[in-house]
Amino acid sequence: MRNSFFAMLSRMKYISRWGLMHSTRQENLSEHTLEVAYLAHALAVLGNRRFGRSYDPGRAVLYALYHDCSEILTGDLPTPVKYQNPQLRDAYKEVEAQAARRLLEKLPEELAGDFAPCFDIPAEYVPLVKAADKLSALAKCQEEKNAGSHEFDRAYETTLASLREMDLPEAGAFLEEFFPAYRLTLDEL
Repeated sequence: MRNSFFAMLSRMKYISRWGLMHSTRQENLSEHTLEVAYLAHALAVLGNRRFGRSYDPGRAVLYALYHDCSEILTGDLPTPVKYQNPQLRDAYKEVEAQAARRLLEKLPEELAGDFAPCFDIPAEYVPLVKAADKLSALAKCQEEKNAGSHEFDRAYETTLASLREMDLPEAGAFLEEFFPAYRLTLDEL
């Protein structure tokens, strides 16, 4: 149905993340998306101020806000499954692209063209949004570790290694300067 785009977006809160993991606190796609947007903004600003980048922080936020919208229709496929092999990864990317097109069809025609670029992250922003996405995942892992759960120990290590392998200075600076605070209690902050 046309004109149901925003109603569909509002359903992000019903999509649970970390489906294969026992969480002490459930996380939904809306929460994750908001955190990725904050982090993408931070990484863009760090990149501009310290590493000679020329990101538009507003665009970084915009791409982060829409980066997982297709999961409204596909659900959250766990990372170990999604990246199990190249054929599965590529097939899932096509499924995500189809889901994005289906979402855009829920807008009036004259608006769909304005929203389509939100779903197509330009190459220069892809590492930034991916790093923000991984930082959000790392924060969730740290939250679970803080709660005494060992369920996320391995995910923490693999996500941290993946972030470091990206070799994105902005992400490295965030990890060094800001991430240690995620280990603190409220009273320590």
